[in-house]
Amino acid sequence: MAGPGLGSGQDLWIISIALFCIASLLGALNFITTVLNMRAKGMSLMKMPLTVWTWFTTAILALLSFPVLLAAGILLLLDRLGGTSFFIPAGLVVSDTVIESSGGSPILWQHLFWFFGHPEVYIAILPGMGVASQLLSTFARKPIFGYHAMVVAVFAIGMLGFFVWGHHMFVSGLSPFSALVFSILTLAIGVPSAIKTFNWLGTLWGGKIRFTTAMLFAIGFVSLFVSGGITGLFLGQTSVDVQLHDTYFPVAHFHMIMGVAAIFGIFGATYYWFPKMFGRMLHEGLGKLHFWLTFIGVNAIFIPMHLMGIMGQLRRYAESTEFKFMEPLQPYQEFVTIAAFVTAAAQLLFLVNFCWGMFKGKKATENPWEATTLEWITASPPPHDNFGGRELVVNHAAYEYGVPGAPRDYVMQTDPPLESAK
Repeated sequence: MAGPGLGSGQDLWIISIALFCIASLLGALNFITTVLNMRAKGMSLMKMPLTVWTWFTTAILALLSFPVLLAAGILLLLDRLGGTSFFIPAGLVVSDTVIESSGGSPILWQHLFWFFGHPEVYIAILPGMGVASQLLSTFARKPIFGYHAMVVAVFAIGMLGFFVWGHHMFVSGLSPFSALVFSILTLAIGVPSAIKTFNWLGTLWGGKIRFTTAMLFAIGFVSLFVSGGITGLFLGQTSVDVQLHDTYFPVAHFHMIMGVAAIFGIFGATYYWFPKMFGRMLHEGLGKLHFWLTFIGVNAIFIPMHLMGIMGQLRRYAESTEFKFMEPLQPYQEFVTIAAFVTAAAQLLFLVNFCWGMFKGKKATENPWEATTLEWITASPPPHDNFGGRELVVNHAAYEYGVPGAPRDYVMQTDPPLESAK
């Protein structure tokens, strides 16, 4: 039975979240164990692709953050069903029933949720960073600029992500000192993010760029990551966040960098690894049309939303026509709505391309992109045992392009050591 005046729907929701947390913990343990114990012979940690590094870091974040959400859910369930008062203030009234309690704090729930919630946003974006790194290097025909710095930056983002949860709570009554500390840490997390961005640009600089659909989505990812991330610097300042917190500005910021950018990573990965999964190529013409409509569309949605937030457009209101000061913003709302419908419709191109490619796409070779990492040394699609039962021996780093003495402009990780390198 639920508490007085409370239905069971929320209880079932809390239980489902708890199951999700447990599943995520088991998945994180699987990833970490696999990366540490099941690498190919000769593959040191510093020879791993950055896609693996970002998934490894993501798994560590999940392992450390999901238990906090699980604990918060258990405490919330106890408040609802067990008569406790971890989050219930003294004398709370629910459906004409006064629940006497010793005085819990809803702010405690916010702390527990956001201690999980901010690492979670990096759980969403880090895999996209790994995909972008992979694609930019492959299609620029250059090694990743500053590979070791990229690895350090990935771990720094993961570590700092656990110390900035309070910037979500600037309007909840934090002490000025706590707000100052969280503000400084929030700005600090921009440093490793900037390192990654400059390294991506350094990878592109002077490269022989192949503008495939996957490459376009990788470049689009970087563009959205930068433009969406810069607005986070505004929200990291307490005095600015207090003014913008309940407007469209943080909605646009979050969805641009953690929503749309992550989706661009997913699209880039799909176009890149589709030949390996299905043995056929996606149509490049449809793919590029899909990219441009989506890229223009998401900017048409979220750039005006940033402006609307600065002008005072409130969020969390289903209807805002009663607020006179928002009437001048109605044309922006209409423009954003049209852009959203057009962008959503553009995704039908991807669906058509995906279904067509599975059955009618051009047959793919083992390595259509001339990439260097291990998955491209086996058939497309891979056989049941992936590598035909052969033992893999890794002799090279993950992104070897333009190596002097190599017979082609790339060196597979399993190629024997080059004579010029002996």
